[in-house]
Amino acid sequence: MKIIAIACAALATVLASMTVSATDRAGAEILNAEGSVVGKASFEQTPTGVLMFVDVTDLHPGAHGIHLHGTGACAPDFTAAKGHVNPDQTPHGLRNPDGPDNGDLPNLYVAADGSAKAEFFTTRVSVVEGAAPALLDEDGSAVIIHDQPDDHMTQPIGGAGGRIGCGIIKRM
Repeated sequence: MKIIAIACAALATVLASMTVSATDRAGAEILNAEGSVVGKASFEQTPTGVLMFVDVTDLHPGAHGIHLHGTGACAPDFTAAKGHVNPDQTPHGLRNPDGPDNGDLPNLYVAADGSAKAEFFTTRVSVVEGAAPALLDEDGSAVIIHDQPDDHMTQPIGGAGGRIGCGIIKRM
């Protein structure tokens, strides 16, 4: 019986160390250009990087570039989010031999009904201070959805076109 109790205590310790605290999470409400909420994104710090979950509606079908931008602002026309999270000024693109920058992500694919649910993983950012640039730093960060797909090579944003969705990343 004592061995079982010790094993249960050890398992509880391991499970407790695997839980994510509230400080390791962030989220964003994604707005379209008219200011209507079209979805949300959540960010969870894991031991090896950040898991990002996206759930959006009311977008045109097809591929869309989606990036993490370096300023937590969207108004007036989403340009306030400035450029990608990219403190080292690394070239854009997941296919670029000199890239990618910290804000680069794979494309978001929207279904015929205008909805998309996606999960991304990146080691190039952290939710809070860590080895990688933090999304919740002094000036915050934003998630931007672009009108067109990202070709993961063309500078500065992979030919992804205009900004059609923006969400300010905040502590949850």
